[in-house]
Amino acid sequence: MNSYSEIGFCADITTKKVFHFCVIFFFFTRADEEPIDQKKYFEDSCKPKCVRAWLEYQGCVKRVEADESGHKHCTGQYFDYWQCVDKCVAPKLFDKLK
Repeated sequence: MNSYSEIGFCADITTKKVFHFCVIFFFFTRADEEPIDQKKYFEDSCKPKCVRAWLEYQGCVKRVEADESGHKHCTGQYFDYWQCVDKCVAPKLFDKLK
């Protein structure tokens, strides 16, 4: 017997511009199976393409750890990294959902 499953994912990524990205994932699974989130697999395949953004983020983290004032942060670099990953994932994910 097949059942209908729905998983929602929404993210608000803020850098210099505001991006809104919302997707509803639909999976048809058998009643005894758990739905599998395909986005995680695509993210893993896209992360190597975003090494530059990851290294910038890691460099920022090291600088912030040395800052004793507590005013510095790496939010911009963090979102730049995930924006790169999401940009790579989106076409693959939407092709899979068609």
